[in-house]
Formats: sequence, C-alpha cells, structure tokens
Amino acid sequence: MTIFIDGDAFPNLLKPIVLRAINKQQIKTYVISNKKITIGESQSISYSIVDTKADEADDKIVQMLSKDDLVITADIPLASRVIDLEAHAIDHRGDMYTKDNVKQYLAIRNLMQSIRDSGELTKGPAPFGQKDAQMFANSINSFLQKYNKN
Repeated sequence: MTIFIDGDAFPNLLKPIVLRAINKQQIKTYVISNKKITIGESQSISYSIVDTKADEADDKIVQMLSKDDLVITADIPLASRVIDLEAHAIDHRGDMYTKDNVKQYLAIRNLMQSIRDSGELTKGPAPFGQKDAQMFANSINSFLQKYNKN
C-alpha cells in the first residue's frame, strides 16, 4: 500500500499524526501539492510539486494510484475518482469515503456550489480543531491496522 496526501489544504494538526503512522509502519508516501508542503522528514515520504493549474495535483495522484492505496484528501471530486479506481480515501476529519457514500457527498457538494453560484451565502464547514484531528487519528490508525500488509 502507498499513501498519497493531497497536500494543498492539509491541516497542520494532522502532520505529526500522519508522520508517526508513516514512520511506525514504514509506508511509502507521496505528498502532492502545487506549493512546498512539509509533513516532516522521513525516508518513506516523497514530495512532488505540480503546476498550479486546477486539478493538477488531483490528476497526478490519480495517475500514480494503484488499487487499495490510500488517499488523504478533503477534495470530494478527487475522492470519487479514487473510489472509482478501487482505492481508499479519507478526509481530514476522519470520514472514509466509500462506494456507498461518495456519490452522496459529491451531490451535496455540487448542490452547495450551485447555491453559492446563484449568489446565496452559505456557511462553510466548522473550523478544524483538535477533536477533528483526534477523529482522523483514530480513523487512519484503524484503517492501517486493517489494510496495511507491509
């Protein structure tokens, strides 16, 4: 298994959590972003900076992805592409995207975008905090225990 991190909006609170998991299980990890992002130093982590064009990081992740890899992203369209390729995706708050829920997440995202495009003001997600980081830590640790077969 390989982990891919969509690095452009990766919360700082998650960096030490992910670094510990990567180092503990020695999982090959790629951080893909359109600017310099540092999760931490590890022989298991490779950093790749892509062009700033829309979806460039997403496209690179999908291009490199294999079945059963894990992608960490809050980007629902990317998560949908990942699930279509029979890989796994988890968001920054610890929610796993699945075949059963990703289309629903995508539909809600598109509906909210349509509402915003019509001029309505909508609330964004609640601020990311320590509780979210803990939920993410629990989710990723559980996932890695189940799926990582070093």
